[in-house]
Amino acid sequence: MLSNLKILYHQGKQFIPDVTKAVLPGIFRGRPVISSADADDMAISDLCPVGAIGLKPLSIDLGKCTFCGECARCFPQKIAFTKDYKIAANLREDLIIREGHDVPVEIRPELVRKEIRQLFGGSLKLRQISAGGDNSCEWELNAANNVQFDMSRFGIDFVASPRHADGIVITGPVTQNMAEPLQICYDAVPDPKIVVLAGTDAISGGIFAGSPAIDRSFIEKTRIDLYIPGNPAHPLTIINGLLDLTRKLKKE
Repeated sequence: MLSNLKILYHQGKQFIPDVTKAVLPGIFRGRPVISSADADDMAISDLCPVGAIGLKPLSIDLGKCTFCGECARCFPQKIAFTKDYKIAANLREDLIIREGHDVPVEIRPELVRKEIRQLFGGSLKLRQISAGGDNSCEWELNAANNVQFDMSRFGIDFVASPRHADGIVITGPVTQNMAEPLQICYDAVPDPKIVVLAGTDAISGGIFAGSPAIDRSFIEKTRIDLYIPGNPAHPLTIINGLLDLTRKLKKE
């Protein structure tokens, strides 16, 4: 008992008490901010290897962004990445950060299906599907339930069978050989079910966008309830996105 108290004294609590107000280290890149300072917008756009930077006005699509930070390093007077990890959205267009608009990315409650908060507000079971992912987002989803983040305290857990799930979380760009298994898994989840895209690859294809080796037909024809950007998505982004989608928090 005394040893445990010593560890608690020296290291503090091993979990994050409030996932809505956590402070992340300086190396973390969250929501970017684009200032109105003068810069060569075309040069900034040309820097991006995945075409996440748009023009007129200058913008960054978090659904495509790999968060490499090259644009901020080369043009610090124009672009800066904040530590804001609450960047999940339920509308794809809300992932686009525009010049001069320093506003948070939020879930639009009016677009959340009524049954989601009625049925999943207290308990949510998800089946994770790695559709050709590189295992980075898969690791972060697993980390979301470790002792630090402890997602299960909110009633959110991953299950082994889609028949026990309330929805699916897709990672990876969806390769051709995973397109059919993804559809089979989705069909096996009972209604009403939610669909979550976690990570840049799942949202847009990422660096694999346009490759003949991927099949995005499922994403294109299916209603997506939540987009969680990141490369990979941070556990706090995952947890806050799911909480904002499924229930009304005190901040609301």
